[in-house]
Amino acid sequence: MLRCEPADIPIEMNHKLCEDMDQEPTNKEQYQRLVGRLIYLAHTRPNIAYAVKKHVEVDRHFIKEKIEKKIIRLPFVKSEDQLADVLTKAVCSRVFHDSLTKLGIGDVYAPT
Repeated sequence: MLRCEPADIPIEMNHKLCEDMDQEPTNKEQYQRLVGRLIYLAHTRPNIAYAVKKHVEVDRHFIKEKIEKKIIRLPFVKSEDQLADVLTKAVCSRVFHDSLTKLGIGDVYAPT
């Protein structure tokens, strides 16, 4: 961890696993083990998979019914206003900091 520097944003946009074509690729074993364990659980514990699937189906049906009855409506949200993007994918520094401001999230380490 020598010479580590803080990052301005948590995920870099357009980050490549290899900088150069002759660079040694990233070790994929940890990811492959995780995927293998998830597949194992899905096959050996179908009750878990069923419970998750059933929960998602119930939520989807509930929301769909409310939309059809016009109890709730889903307005169009422009890409730059999608606050969830900051939690799910890499965004540029400006969008990242704008989203944090809109969400009311401040820097806990900033001098007061």
